[in-house]
Amino acid sequence: MKLSIIKKIIVFVVLLMMAYSLTAAETYSPGVEKYHRVWNHLIPRYTKLQYAGSMGFMSVGTGWQYGSNHQWETDLLLGIVPRYSSKRAKATLTLKQNFMPWNVELNDRWSLEPLACGLYVTTLLDNEFWTKEPEKYPSGYYGFSTKLRTNIFVGQRLSFSCDKNNPNKKVTLFYEQSTSDLYFISAATNKYINPRDVLSLSFGVKLQLF
Repeated sequence: MKLSIIKKIIVFVVLLMMAYSLTAAETYSPGVEKYHRVWNHLIPRYTKLQYAGSMGFMSVGTGWQYGSNHQWETDLLLGIVPRYSSKRAKATLTLKQNFMPWNVELNDRWSLEPLACGLYVTTLLDNEFWTKEPEKYPSGYYGFSTKLRTNIFVGQRLSFSCDKNNPNKKVTLFYEQSTSDLYFISAATNKYINPRDVLSLSFGVKLQLF
C-alpha cells in the first residue's frame, strides 16, 4: 500500500506541533499572545474512533469543536479497509462535519444529544481508483468517481463527564446511520433496492480529555 499521502499528513502534524512549541518559547508580547490564540484554535480537542460508516473497517482521528455550545465539530479520520478479496489492504481519509443542535443534561454526569447529523467526504488513498473517469473508458461510461464518496448521516450520542468541575473532560458513545451519494442515486432509480441495502450503521467513541 502506498503511504506517501499518509506520510505527508504525519509530517504536517509534526511541523504543526514544532511550530507551536517554538511560539510558546518566545518572550511574551501582544504579538506573541495573538499567535498563541491562533495556534490554540488549531490544536485538536478530542480523539475519535469509529467502526464502519463507509470510511473503512475502523477509523481513528482527531477533531475540533466550536460554536456557542460546541454544537459544531470537524473531524479528520484515517481508516483502514482490510484485504477481503483484493490484493492488499487500503487506507481511507475522511473529512467530516458534525452538527448537534440539542444537548439534554440527564444528571450531573450524563448528557444526551438526541440528534447528531452531518456530512463527510471519504477518499481511498490508492492509485487504482480515480476521481475523473480515465480516457480508456467512453465518455459517461461510469458517470461517478471511484475514489471519492460523499455521505450524509443522522445519529445520537450519550456522554459521560469524567470531571464534575470540568465539563470538557468526557467520553461520548455514538451511533450513526449513513448513506452515500452513489447509494442514494441507486435507491432513487431502482425500486427493487431496499433501504437496508443502502444504509450503513456505524458505532464510535469520542475521547475528550481537556
